[in-house]
Amino acid sequence: MSQRVLPASAPITWHSLSASDALANVKSVEAGLSQEEAARRLQEVGPNVIQRAKGDSALKLLFRQINDPLIYVLLASAALAVAMGEAIDGAVVLAVVVLNTAIGFVQELRASKAIEALSGMVPQSATVVRGGARSAIPAADVVPGDVVVLEAGDKVPADARLLSVKNLAVDESALTGESVPSDKHTQPVAEDSGVGDRKNLVFGGTLVTRGTATAVVVATGGATELGRISSMLHEATEIETPLTRSMAKVGRVLTIAIVAVALLIVGIALLRGYPPVDAMLAGISLAVAAIPEGLPAIITISLAIGVQRMARRRAVIRKLPAVETLGSTAVICSDKTGTLTRNEMTVRALWTPATPTTPATSATPDSGGAAGEALEVTGVGYAPEGEVRRDGAPVGELPEAARALLRAGLLCNDARMTREGDTRGIEGDPTEGALVVAAQKLGVDVEETRRAYPRLDAVPFSSERQMMATLHEAPGGERVIFMKGAPEAVLGATTIGEAERAEVMAQVERMAAQGMRVLAAASRPFSDVAGAASLDEAHLTEGFALLGLEGMIDPPRPEAIDAIKACHEAGITVKMITGDHLATARAIGEQLGLVQGGARAMNGTELSRLSDEELRGAAAGTHVFARVAPEHKLRLVKALQADGKVVAMTGDGVNDAPALKQADIGVAMGITGTAVSKESADVVLTDDNFASIRAAVEEGRRVYDNLVKALAFVLPTNLGEALILLVAVMIFPIAGGVPLMPITAVQILWVNLVATVALSLPLAFEAMEKDVMSRPPRDPREPILSRFVLVRTAIVALLMTAGAIGVFLYEYFTEVRGGVVSDVAYREAQTAAVTTVVLFQIFYVINCRSLRDSLLTIGLFSNPWIYVGIGGLLALQLCFVYVPFMHTLFGSAPLPLDAWVKSTLVAMSILPVMSVERWWRLRRARRSAEGERQDAAPGVGGVAGAMPSGGGA
Repeated sequence: MSQRVLPASAPITWHSLSASDALANVKSVEAGLSQEEAARRLQEVGPNVIQRAKGDSALKLLFRQINDPLIYVLLASAALAVAMGEAIDGAVVLAVVVLNTAIGFVQELRASKAIEALSGMVPQSATVVRGGARSAIPAADVVPGDVVVLEAGDKVPADARLLSVKNLAVDESALTGESVPSDKHTQPVAEDSGVGDRKNLVFGGTLVTRGTATAVVVATGGATELGRISSMLHEATEIETPLTRSMAKVGRVLTIAIVAVALLIVGIALLRGYPPVDAMLAGISLAVAAIPEGLPAIITISLAIGVQRMARRRAVIRKLPAVETLGSTAVICSDKTGTLTRNEMTVRALWTPATPTTPATSATPDSGGAAGEALEVTGVGYAPEGEVRRDGAPVGELPEAARALLRAGLLCNDARMTREGDTRGIEGDPTEGALVVAAQKLGVDVEETRRAYPRLDAVPFSSERQMMATLHEAPGGERVIFMKGAPEAVLGATTIGEAERAEVMAQVERMAAQGMRVLAAASRPFSDVAGAASLDEAHLTEGFALLGLEGMIDPPRPEAIDAIKACHEAGITVKMITGDHLATARAIGEQLGLVQGGARAMNGTELSRLSDEELRGAAAGTHVFARVAPEHKLRLVKALQADGKVVAMTGDGVNDAPALKQADIGVAMGITGTAVSKESADVVLTDDNFASIRAAVEEGRRVYDNLVKALAFVLPTNLGEALILLVAVMIFPIAGGVPLMPITAVQILWVNLVATVALSLPLAFEAMEKDVMSRPPRDPREPILSRFVLVRTAIVALLMTAGAIGVFLYEYFTEVRGGVVSDVAYREAQTAAVTTVVLFQIFYVINCRSLRDSLLTIGLFSNPWIYVGIGGLLALQLCFVYVPFMHTLFGSAPLPLDAWVKSTLVAMSILPVMSVERWWRLRRARRSAEGERQDAAPGVGGVAGAMPSGGGA
């Protein structure tokens, strides 16, 4: 037969070519390349390595922390203060900048290791045939055209077309997501086959689990599947989190407003006759007052607290912003195996043919028209509990035909059960393990049966035969052959006729439609084989009696079913994206509640044919995707993001890494996950359980709620301080050429950093709001400064401004009229004003503990850290008022007791005002919710919660 050589310009689909054509197209022979030709090709194509990407330099990371408009305003303020001789003011402002920069720098110093981990999957050495002789060479020296030799335990050095195989199976789960090793052969497959269906190819970085093979290398380095994934990792873009986007917008708006108002206040001060230096200091003070210096630290520490809580719920956060982003998640794209399922193959169905002692049940709906008995097996995974049911009712005693089937599956088997403490497992092939567990849980004593039927000989499974057989000595002394394998292969060796064969295949199709992997078992007496002393392939062609079928599946985790239901109630769409077959994916999807009625599932081949616009529609309306390749996962994530969705993607394989990186939240599996997937992800689940994702989303929503509380607490203080300065510059008198200022720049920094942080951080420990998982996901386009936050900021700031200015004026003029030196009176009045602002914050933070419910509803002592913060702040404020070195640093002065009483009474005015504000806001929210429920169509249901996720009404 002539060899087919494709034009050099044509892309070659190696899996669609015969082995000889593949050799011809790569210009090689079965005896391998010569050493000289291999050296020439190595020079031409380069080494067989995955190129590593360089991470950002430390200098670039440092600049990223400083590259913020608000930081520039602070730096300019510090420089101006120093230039005007106010060294202490400038140093304090600069210290704030350094602190915030250090926090961010340390957080980002951990550069991504994804590409390094990917390159680590390529083995160190390989066995090749060159010039007809085998030799071991560094894997980096493998070139296209090399003939490689593979054995069990080897890592495949590069992508290669198989030339010969003997019982070859390769673990490709890292690339395809399939939970069982892939059996390989040498025959061409369809040109449009996905990676998981290219049974005549092996891929670099995968692991040979069984058998031997020779293969010709067709791609190395960046041209391999691993290389393509590496390229996609480079192409996948790091998505800004909703919080990052919102805070960046807040920063830009604040910067413009602060600079404009600061310039305005300088102009007003000069017009009123301020000395130029004092006018500039007024502008600097306003800038320092308006900038929430403590906010970056508050956000970072609040997220870090969320990280700790999530870790306790088995979700390890690798990147801080991921904490809040989880709370905004609208779509979760989940891998199947091990995440939604148990990753424990389990026999769920038995079918045995009718015999004179076994009544046929072909009339029952489950039997699919075949004469025989269909039984259901309960219990999941490797747990010992389980029973057999017929038509939904328990079977009292296991039928003998079913027992014979289970016995055959147990004996014609190389797997063994293991137990370590309370953990049960399987040593060997997962499919064979399922047969052992099924026999055990249904009452067949595994060890006793194997002792009663000692194995005498075996013909191991081969991908060509699609079956294995074992020879045993039965208790009576006779010898018997047991066979198991693919139904088509086993049926070909049985004595049943064509009509019966069609009936059995109908049963196979029934089980396969439910997503099960089906194995058939048969037996025959060995005495029928004349003159045979040992078992060989010639004994496996005819004369077998069919014992039945066993259907198995990797069952869903019960907790995953509950978690998906909770996600749906929270308005989160869950999609399953798997490399497994369509029927299996659909069946699991139905059990999980992802596919209902006539809802469709799609495979990778269908996805490949869709344009980006068509894919957006398919991604939105389809919830189960099967047989997908890495590029499909990446396109699906991008399509969902193009619809404005915040997307979380879970995965454990190399094939998941690009999509994990592209997603707003990448979630990797801690147990089964590859190093590449973990390094590409933002979150790592320590138990590989979908229920932990649901818990992480819940915690993410809690973090966001508490961040909004912190914002609602912090911003009024900044606006209030700015208004205090603005009012002072506009109307306060100038005494002896010195303008009166109720509060100075360094005193403002004291309030913003010490007081604000001491009270806002305890808000991060607030209990979860009752409706946190019954409201829809927050719209990522929703501004963090909602109307509610803005209105409350204005109310509290105006009240604080009036209170602080009133206290300052009262104290100053009372002291001066009483004969106190004006300088001393001035310092005491400023100290009283600062104390009033601090006490305002103490009373106000109690109102911020919940933006939805009253203090009595959430519980006075549900968050004891609030009182720790209040106690700590009062102690610090006492130091500010009475410790001498604080007087030098901040210009404060001791206060008499009556000044404390006046400041406290003024600050307490916030309590009735906030009570009225909350009553009015919740009343409006309830009315709005009732209106929406009345407008909703019958059966649609009302709104999820009385307030938007941002707390705004």
